[in-house]
Amino acid sequence: MGHTLENKIAVVTGGSSGIGLAIAKHLIAEGAQVIITGRTQTTLTKAVEALGEKAQGIVADVRSVDSLESLYESVRRTCGRIDVLVANAGGGIHAPLGQIQEKHIDEQFATNVKGVVFTLQQALPLLGKGASVVIVGSTASVDPGANMSIYGATKAAVRNMVRSWVAELHGSGIRINIVSPGPTNTTSLRDAFGEHAEEGLKFLTAKSPLGRIGEPEEIAAVAAFLASDASSYVNGIELFADGGASQT
Repeated sequence: MGHTLENKIAVVTGGSSGIGLAIAKHLIAEGAQVIITGRTQTTLTKAVEALGEKAQGIVADVRSVDSLESLYESVRRTCGRIDVLVANAGGGIHAPLGQIQEKHIDEQFATNVKGVVFTLQQALPLLGKGASVVIVGSTASVDPGANMSIYGATKAAVRNMVRSWVAELHGSGIRINIVSPGPTNTTSLRDAFGEHAEEGLKFLTAKSPLGRIGEPEEIAAVAAFLASDASSYVNGIELFADGGASQT
């Protein structure tokens, strides 16, 4: 690996596990100092220990504006700026039409939409010219599949918000892009299928033109590209990292 992010300050929400943890690891390998967030101190501490001395963990909940403001105040005091912001925290709930509950809608929109809005908005004072924002979306924005209508709706909302934000930040020098993973080999994916995990993974594998699902490290590599100056003229895109599954 190179050092494309040498001396950069990066914040990764939901960085204590899964894709977020893989992104944090990759950013560190590229030279960045990384602050990860999570809602649980124990999990966050273990993640920081695994990442090493260039990582710092701060407990934060993207569903709470107060929590995010506390996070960024801490970053301001210790680092003074943010060069790379990765809005990764999110989650989905499987439920078919007829079984969707109000709490399913509230929880997913609070994390995946409101959380992304305020993760970026509250960070704006710390983002300067040349800063890169990477939002972790999902191929569910265009291909949600059965039982994922609400989750897909939240990710489609994020795509449309970014279209507007790119125009609103005209002239600021801040870039915003989305990396949208397909099915990725994480604990959260397996947990989403519950007792039908093996059946679900077989279905997703069969659907993939590459004959497999993705690995967190593969998504992290795409996020790191969008975070770096290697993508300095890339702005406002949704980059699908799914082995081509959403194109079939």
